[in-house]
Amino acid sequence: MTSRRTSTHVPYSAAQMFALVAGVDRYPEFLPWCVALRIAERKRDGDIEFVIADMAVAYKVFRERFRSLVRLDHAARKIDVDYIDGPFRSLTNSWAFGDQPGGGSIVDFSIQFEFRSVLLQATARSVFEKAFARMSDAFVARADSVYGSSPNAALDGMGGR
Repeated sequence: MTSRRTSTHVPYSAAQMFALVAGVDRYPEFLPWCVALRIAERKRDGDIEFVIADMAVAYKVFRERFRSLVRLDHAARKIDVDYIDGPFRSLTNSWAFGDQPGGGSIVDFSIQFEFRSVLLQATARSVFEKAFARMSDAFVARADSVYGSSPNAALDGMGGR
């Protein structure tokens, strides 16, 4: 099993970062290796939104599709993703977003996965750290693009908080 956990301080509010990560249908626009994403189903129960998403990823000669259940907890600003079908033996990831007293927020992210294929798992392990860093950077760059690249721009959009 390959896993990683990270916490990143960003100059944007927890609500802004939650909205950005929750917009899974926009991932092909900015997330490395995500070549397509389709929302198969979406329903809401109070503050929890359930999304079944089909994602296609490509890396060098590999191209795979998989389906996940994404649970978006709007009140708690948490996102949990569980694997449904595809090339993995298992895949889970979770996001938590918390505002910081001095401005900006902390984004906690964790991921665990294991491919069914030994070849895919070995390939994933060999490039995982680089891929993880590129994906993390892609979310921050997307936030810069959507909300403005300066901390003051993000804070101004929140009424100066």
